[in-house]
Amino acid sequence: MAGSNRGGNDGPVEEFRRVTAAAMRAMAREPELTVSFTPDQPGVAGAEARLPLPSRDLPADDVSIVRGEADALALRLRHHNDELHGESVPTAPAARELYDAVEQARVEAIGARRMAGVADNLSAALEMRCRDKGFARITQREQAPVAEAVALLVREALTGAAPPPSARQMVDLWRPFIEPKIGPAFADLDDSLDDQEAFQDVIRRMISDLGLAEEEFAAEPDADDSTGDDQEDADGQSDGEGESEGEARAMDGDGEEEAGADGEEVEMPMEDGDGDLEPGAGDEDPDAPGQPWRPPEYGHNQGEQFVYGAFTTEHDEIVEADELCDPDELSRLRQQLDQQLGHLQSVISRLANRLQRRLMAKQTRNWEFDLEEGLLDTARLTRVVTNPAHPLSFKMEEDTDFRDTVVTLLIDNSGSMRGRPISVAAMSADILARTLERCGVKVEILGFTTRAWKGGQARESWLAAGKPANPGRLNDLRHIIYKSADAPWRRARKNLGLMLREGLLKENIDGEALQWAHNRLLGRSEQRRILMIISDGAPVDDSTLSVNAGNYLERHLRQIIEWIENYSPVELLAIGIGHDVTRYYRRAVTIVDAEQLGGTVMDQLAELFDEEGGFQGSRPQGRARRVA
Repeated sequence: MAGSNRGGNDGPVEEFRRVTAAAMRAMAREPELTVSFTPDQPGVAGAEARLPLPSRDLPADDVSIVRGEADALALRLRHHNDELHGESVPTAPAARELYDAVEQARVEAIGARRMAGVADNLSAALEMRCRDKGFARITQREQAPVAEAVALLVREALTGAAPPPSARQMVDLWRPFIEPKIGPAFADLDDSLDDQEAFQDVIRRMISDLGLAEEEFAAEPDADDSTGDDQEDADGQSDGEGESEGEARAMDGDGEEEAGADGEEVEMPMEDGDGDLEPGAGDEDPDAPGQPWRPPEYGHNQGEQFVYGAFTTEHDEIVEADELCDPDELSRLRQQLDQQLGHLQSVISRLANRLQRRLMAKQTRNWEFDLEEGLLDTARLTRVVTNPAHPLSFKMEEDTDFRDTVVTLLIDNSGSMRGRPISVAAMSADILARTLERCGVKVEILGFTTRAWKGGQARESWLAAGKPANPGRLNDLRHIIYKSADAPWRRARKNLGLMLREGLLKENIDGEALQWAHNRLLGRSEQRRILMIISDGAPVDDSTLSVNAGNYLERHLRQIIEWIENYSPVELLAIGIGHDVTRYYRRAVTIVDAEQLGGTVMDQLAELFDEEGGFQGSRPQGRARRVA
């Protein structure tokens, strides 16, 4: 396997990129289109298209996915009119999402019906997107977006292709609700496939039939002609309502009217306790200054109401790396990691020297000038020559304030990292640990995974308890300490080889791991604390997600990240291995190989140490509490 990564592989990859870009330009009929391959989300901005970054060994699945994304973007460029689309786009979020999703299904259906190869590529890309969105884990209709379900049913009606395997359960949950309401409209979509304007009219009707946004299309183009009648109707209705309200206000609790001496209704002062409103009701004026107002049933200004928990923590463990492997196997795994690092020795030295110069520059002494005593400042002697009355100038060295720092590297040890990603993560940790240690910065290396697949003893305890609803996290955590902050790198270097051990990598619960690493940092005495997480995407634990909401773990992760980024003195940086993690973390970079550390991670890390950049001044420096 090590030999398969040698220089000759760059040729096929570059050839694949060139051919894919050429095919995309031809299909889109855009000869000036610029195509780039990046870890970012696929998309088109102006005359530039972004496609997923293919792996070096070009596996068949990756090839189909990249081609599928290219075909989808090319078909949209060729068969979609943005100006026409924008004329009728709904404003309600749910309606707009459905409107956009069905239009994308239209342009992809045009290509799929005309070219079988394009249909296969689009199916591969669609399956990947459905997997990434977690559709396979959806067990209730409310967990799935209706727009996605409608788009997949439209695709099925237009092309005859069944929903991708990972989305079939989700579509089947929505099918009984959707098809009775808009099933007949599918035939109209087929008839107007090549006419975007007519197709949009059918989508508008579908949105109304589904009841997603009745207000969106109530106004017709000639609505001005009926404004007067509508206003009269509205006025009449308002008058009627006003009379009814007046009569209601004039009625006391027994239904009798208050009247004056002449039998006319008069406005009576309200006595204490008479007709009291609900506490606080009617007291607030949303437009009045100093009167903050919030909808009482939503509590937007309240704290986060999401509550995360674990069914049991009895079987969780925090373990030293050398306790999970015997010394001989650990030495063998470290030797395997060294072989992968062999061709990077020059890169390691260069990166270490660059970062060391950057950091040591912060610790060099500055000069203070224009003093009355100290060392003679020869650079300012010209002032004395030109003006003998000018006094001599002296200078003196002073130490700069360079705060002592600790960095924690938190590494995702999940099954999805198996193979090249975990090797890159291990090499990244090794390079960064050695480099920072040379700069006098303490480094801690941690890992997180689970003890078992599909739940382990936590799930067994849940089953024995009779499967109570909403159990929370339902797996046994395994948090690994590869290197403590106070241990030198040479003593802990063997432990990093454990990441390559077969069977170690299982599932990942990122939120609790981030919370654990963060709380360890808060216990350190260093003035500056930096947490770098190395991961490949979203948290996944099938046992937990099978009995909770589909976004249960992801929501907890976002909650922890938000707290750390906004309220904690710990500075957070994320490194995505082959996947874009900027949707979770405010500060993040993405790499696909260890060679990229020089141009990305090191620059980001150096910025964190820059007193003028990074997170300086954006965190409270007072006493911090643990993330609960």
